[in-house]
This record gives sequence, C-alpha cells and structure tokens, in this order.
Amino acid sequence: MPAGIADADDSLRELKELALSAGARVVGTALQRMPEPDPATLLGRGKVNEIRAEARAAGADLVIFDHDLTPTQLRNLERILDLKVIDRTQIILDIFARRARSREGQLQVELAQLNYLLPRLSGHGTVLSRLGGGIGTRGPGEQQLEYDRRRIRRRIRILSQGIERVRSQRALHRAHRRDQNLATVALVGYTNAGKSTLFNALTSAGVVTSARMFATLDPTVRAMPLGAHRTALLSDTVGFIRKLPPHLVAAFRATLEELEDARLLLHVTDASDPNHAAQDAAVESMLDELGVASTPRLHVWNKVDRLAPADLRKLEAGKQSVAVSAQTSKGLDGLRQRIADLLTSDPLVEADFELSAEDGKRLALLHRAGTVVSTQYEDGKVLVRARVPQSVREKLIPAVAEAPGKA
Repeated sequence: MPAGIADADDSLRELKELALSAGARVVGTALQRMPEPDPATLLGRGKVNEIRAEARAAGADLVIFDHDLTPTQLRNLERILDLKVIDRTQIILDIFARRARSREGQLQVELAQLNYLLPRLSGHGTVLSRLGGGIGTRGPGEQQLEYDRRRIRRRIRILSQGIERVRSQRALHRAHRRDQNLATVALVGYTNAGKSTLFNALTSAGVVTSARMFATLDPTVRAMPLGAHRTALLSDTVGFIRKLPPHLVAAFRATLEELEDARLLLHVTDASDPNHAAQDAAVESMLDELGVASTPRLHVWNKVDRLAPADLRKLEAGKQSVAVSAQTSKGLDGLRQRIADLLTSDPLVEADFELSAEDGKRLALLHRAGTVVSTQYEDGKVLVRARVPQSVREKLIPAVAEAPGKA
C-alpha cells in the first residue's frame, strides 16, 4: 500500500467503490504489505503470480492497482498478468470522464487525461494496444491515445487556452455576483458525503444525486433563501478524495476557483462513515493546497439519521459545527440560521487601502474577495477603495495603512 494511508484495508475498500462507480464488477481483491514497493512490478513477483492465477480463475479482464504505476511497472505487470492493468489515477479519470456533461467539464477531463498519458508514451505494444476501450479510457481524451508527443502537446496547449477562457468567464460571473452584494456559500467535502442532496434541500435545485462517487462534477450555483427576506448563493462543487491526481486538480482549478470567492465554506462530512476523520483530513489538505484554508467555515455533520442516539451524542459539537440529515431535512432550519448568523457577523464594508506597488498578493485578495471600486497609483503606492468582508479588512489592517474615510 502507498505511504501515507494509515489503513490499507480502508484504502482497498475505497478502490473497490471507485471501480463500482466506473461500472466494473469486482470479482476479487488482493493486499500486500511491503517495506518498499518493487521498482519493476510494485508488488513482489510471487504476489503478482498469485494475482494472475486468481484473476484467471475468476474470469477477470482488468486489474486495478491502488497506487500510481510508473510506465515501466505498467508494462511489466501487463506482460506478466497478460491482462489490462490500470492504476488509481486512471480509474478516477475514467469516472470523471463519465460524469462530465458540460463542455467545460469535458475540456478539463481531457486535459487531465493527456497530461497523465504524455509521460507514458515511451513504450508501445501491449500498454497502448490495451488502451483501446473500456474502463480507464473513456471520455474526450480517447481519440488522442495513439497520438505522438508532439500532437498531444499541441492539444494540451489548445485545451489550456480553452480553460483559461473559462477562468475569465467565471471571474466575470463572480464579479457580477459581488456587484449584486450576494454572498456565496460553497459546499466542500469528501466524495459521497451527501453534498448534492444537501444542496437540493437548501435550494430546491433538483440536482442529480447518486450513491456513487463523484456524482457531481460540473459546479452549480443556486439561490438559497435564509429567511427574513435574506438570500445567499450556494455553490455545489466536486467532491474530494485522498490521493486526488495532481493533473486533475490542475485541470479543474478553473472550477475550484469558485471556492476562492466564497464568504463561507460548508464542510460536509458523512457522520455515518467510520472513516470520516481520515476523509476530513484529506479535505483539509486539499483546501490548504487550493489556498482557501483560512476562509470561514462551518462543519456540517450530514446523514445523522443513520446514527444511533449514542453515536449522535458523540459528534463533535461546538460553535462551528451543526448536525443535519439532508435526506430527512432534520436540522436544516438550524443550519440556515447558522449560515445567516455567520454571514451577518462578516458584513461587507467599503474601505480605502494603501498598498505598495510590489504587494500583489494583497491586491489580488481585494479583487478576489470583494469589489474594487477604484485604483490609483501614486509614488510607488497603490491606493485602492474596495468593498470587502469585514474579516478581510481586519486581515489587511496590520499590513496596510487604511485611509480614515471608511464608509
């Protein structure tokens, strides 16, 4: 098992769920604990031969490894097993290819597929011939699999340019929402935590939900009534998972930038999952990687209808958490009130900020978190007037000289 996964059995169970989500029928599993992976075959040669025998006996036509395989390991394993072999990254890419409905999603999946494929074009024969169809090869990237590096790099450039246009369009949409002074609240959490069901319950959106992993791929934003004639925008985002492929994170950064504009993150956890602590840690790690770990957050314990009363009492309770069941609507009124209270405690304020010409990060924060009303450049300084959340203003106070004429 790969380093960093405390419970190998849990990781294997998750791989099985990924395979089912991709449409496979799992006929067997194997687990080997080793001090170091074999550079040629990942597993020990005896274990590989054992897997070959078990796969033949079960009639398997595909072997999925819960570890990213090097091109050499992939070739060697396919030669020894005489079966198609894919790794964890390929199965996740396959699921994303199944889920992509919008043109934006298809562009992002194809970019991730080609970035994954490019360093694996060193060999021919079984590796590429087995990639002609089935699990691990779905989606818009399929037609590029037999292309050479030069053509793939050209396609990657075209896709990257298309995604940059998507980023620009999304930035315009976010600026328009800020101009309307509508706060955005974003759902984040591990895949299959029930985010889309909660999204539907809070917005009556009717977004498709599923018990399979990564049911939501394309982001959705809908109005969320909070009572007392108040409304916020709620954004549903793709679920996270441990060891999410870096190519996929990079490709979907345009989509995940929606999180940067959120005034509040709702971290949704499946309270009934015995491994929710490890899942929450994976979410926290991803939020940190995306640069939004400091965004105000409310922890939402979902699926509490599946808990026994004793287990429900054991849930972490506090100022920044709430227990709900999106399926039965239990606790949703309380959740709406908590959201309204948190948004009220961080109102928009208009203020003047004095930055140095080299202070690009704080200037970017003002543009990202609020609405810049005006910008002036004087004597190596940047004078910015902006409407931002109170928390952002307070964050910048130690680092900027604020003009006295705050509205």
